[in-house]
Amino acid sequence: MNLSGIVAVSGKPGLWKALAQNKNGFVLESLDAQKTKLLANLSTAKLAALDEITIFGFDEDIKLTDVFERMKKAASIPDAKADGIALRKLFREVAPDHDEEKVYASDMKKVLNWFNILKDMPLFNEEAKAETAEAEKPAVAKAIEKPKEKPAVKKAPVAPKAKASAPRNPSKKG
Repeated sequence: MNLSGIVAVSGKPGLWKALAQNKNGFVLESLDAQKTKLLANLSTAKLAALDEITIFGFDEDIKLTDVFERMKKAASIPDAKADGIALRKLFREVAPDHDEEKVYASDMKKVLNWFNILKDMPLFNEEAKAETAEAEKPAVAKAIEKPKEKPAVKKAPVAPKAKASAPRNPSKKG
């Protein structure tokens, strides 16, 4: 499954695909039928790359991509609006060692909504490319991890200006 470039934006429903990056943030396109464009400013919006998201586990965190792979093979997937008991039953199947005290029903609904958005897309069935080097990471993941720093600009030395003497007022003595 190739989820590189797919992000969730805080305060915005659904999933978004990163199209381009500019100096202020990212140009995103929604993955729904409307294909809405959005300029996500990195100083105000929080972006979460789906291939970097994990779910709380007892021993170690569970990668979202692993949960999606197990959801593909699951016998039945309940509706995202199902009650908490049905969602918990699904999560016990697809993420058996998730921490039930830290993973809330709202989190499970969000994961299920994301799965329903992605399951029919061709990228969901693609194999992910091995990302071994930092240079090969998608631009979204890099920007989320480390925001771009502005390069230091060296100013040319400026010669000190000669002080201009103020004209004396002849009426004052001093």
